[in-house]
Amino acid sequence: MGIHHGRMTELLTDDQITEALEHLPEWSRDGEKLTRVVDFPGFPKAIQAITRIAEIAENEDHHPDMDIRFKTVTFYLTTHFKGGITGNDTSMAQEIDGVVEQYSN
Repeated sequence: MGIHHGRMTELLTDDQITEALEHLPEWSRDGEKLTRVVDFPGFPKAIQAITRIAEIAENEDHHPDMDIRFKTVTFYLTTHFKGGITGNDTSMAQEIDGVVEQYSN
């Protein structure tokens, strides 16, 4: 689309979100957010993964909300200033999936 990665800030349509979720099987839509719950093997792995995701988020200037409960982490993605789900969110979901895979065993 010629849009620089990390600057995909147009709101996605319901159809676009549905299509994106087909490629993000661990994620679900909760209103204007994408969510994923991850059970890590232990607390240290959860924190290591969150630290890595924080680095990526800072680099992309797109920060997920994260709820940490011992080794269970819930990720929430939305583009606050747009009031909904954008390409930034689906892109960050893919990044999070990659990190989770590295720290899940």
